[in-house]
Parts: sequence; C-alpha cells; structure tokens
Amino acid sequence: MPVTNSALLSVEALTLEVNGHRLTDEVSFEIRAGEMLALVGESGCGKSVTALSILRIHPDPPISLSGGRIVFDGRDLAALSADEMRAVRGDDIAMIFQEPMTSLNPVLTVGDQIAEALILHRGMSRRAALARAGELIELVGLPNGRRQVDRYPHQLSGGQRQRIMIAMALACEPKLLIADEPTTALDVTVQAQILALIDTLRRDAGMACLLITHDLGVVAEVCDRAAVMYAGKIVETGPVDVLLGAPRHRYTRALVDTIPAMNPPGQRLPSIAGTVPPPGSRAPGCPFVDRCDAPTSQCRTLMPPPEEQSGHIVRCWNPAQ
Repeated sequence: MPVTNSALLSVEALTLEVNGHRLTDEVSFEIRAGEMLALVGESGCGKSVTALSILRIHPDPPISLSGGRIVFDGRDLAALSADEMRAVRGDDIAMIFQEPMTSLNPVLTVGDQIAEALILHRGMSRRAALARAGELIELVGLPNGRRQVDRYPHQLSGGQRQRIMIAMALACEPKLLIADEPTTALDVTVQAQILALIDTLRRDAGMACLLITHDLGVVAEVCDRAAVMYAGKIVETGPVDVLLGAPRHRYTRALVDTIPAMNPPGQRLPSIAGTVPPPGSRAPGCPFVDRCDAPTSQCRTLMPPPEEQSGHIVRCWNPAQ
C-alpha cells in the first residue's frame, strides 16, 4: 500500500513474529489527522497485537518486531528508545483497552489514574491534575466529576469504567486514539453512547482514531475507512461505504453477508465455516483459501498482489463482483 506524506500514522510492512512464526505479515495502513480507520476481522486475525505494537507494549519476548516501520508524525516509533516511547504513550498516542476492569489499577482511585498522565506529561500539580480529572470525567458523560475522582474501579459499573478509560486516554488530548474493542461486554445502549462520544470528540479535536472491532455495524456508523485483516494480513482496504457496499475480497464479502441488516428478517444468518488458521499453519498463498467459496489454483500457492481502484485496495485472485 503506498504511503502518503499527509498521513499522521503510517504502518509500513509491519511483521511481528512469535517462536519463528509470523503473527502479522507485512501489514500496511495509514491514518490521517481527524480520520477514523477501522481495523476489522475475526478474533485471532492479529488486530490487537498490531495495535499494541504501535505503542510498543506487546510482550517482547516472545513477540518480536522482525520487519517494517511505524511512522508517527514523521518519527519511526520502532527506532525510538524506551524513554522516548514513554514520552509518546499517553501523550501523543493513547489507547482504550478491551476490558477496563483488568486495565484499571484496583488499589488507586480513578481520579489518581487519570491525573497520572497529566502530572507526567503536562507537569501539573496533583491538585490541578485531579481537578482536570473531574472535568474529564464529566466530559465523558459521568455526573459529579469531583466526587467521582475519589471512587475506586470496583465501585463503578462496566459502562462507567469504560468511560473512565476514555477519560484517561483523552487526558493529554492525544493526536491519535487507539480504541481496541471499546464496547466489548457493554449493553447496546451504553455501546451507542460510548461510540457517539468517541466520534464527537475526535471530530471536535481533530484527533485521529484507530478503531479495532469485529462489528461491521459499528464500522458503518462511525468510521471513514476500514482495513480488513485476516490471519495477520491486510486483505482489503477502502472507504467504508465502498468496502461494505461492494466488497471485493471474498472474506470481506462473507463478513458483510453476516450483518443482520443485510439479511431478510426471520432467516438464519449465514456463517463462515472453519476458523482462522493459527501462526505456523497458514497456507503460503492466500490465508483464506481453506474457507473461501471460490478458490483458484493460484490461491493456495501465491499471495495475490494488491490491486487498487480509486483508493479501494484488494488482494484476491478471484475477487467478488
């Protein structure tokens, strides 16, 4: 995928390995300022480990970065020292993790956890940082922010903890927000509220956002572009309306076919037979070949090159029409 100079984040041929097997295989995508890009695919496709590698918080060892670059705001993050990366995390780039109960420290108040980034990156006093934490808590939709700062994670509901995670991520007004399944395990109403909040904040602040999800309904609602990931490879990228309206890779089409809104009421939803192949057991060609409904002889031996049409990029020997 060609990388443009206007990108805030450019992930270029990123390859991550574990025990000699590739978790991601030359993954490339870019995000511009103010843009929301979705990284979609089933569990096990490599979405979360890709996100963790951007902040260099993947477990190393056993996971190692064996190739590629992660260029953010003109700097290759993979080449920065540990101290330089600590200055980036929570300041220029922030992340909302999947499960706030395991990401929040149970022995610290939520106010102290939000204030920590402000003290570290903005040089605020603890008093000023806690006051700002209260404002951020109200910004993300929780009332009485000054009282909330003294509460502990176990005193909050799942939706409230997720809002605290968002407040922590937004504390230093990052240029890039990474949201890894930010609505996992939340009820539908709270999901909609949190997604609307992230969308509003990124539009108001001009913040770029990488949304990691397997929910294409969410992608259709809030994202500008999407990159479809399968077995560690990006197989299709494009504007959301084009990618969901006319998917070309057969994996993308199979995902779209499972969306309830795409099917007549009362009918059983289609499913994709099989599972994502684990590292070490993937075909040398297209990794989707064993689950594809129309494989060719080339699919099993050669990975198709990317083909682009007006910003819509697909890697498929027999694309859907």
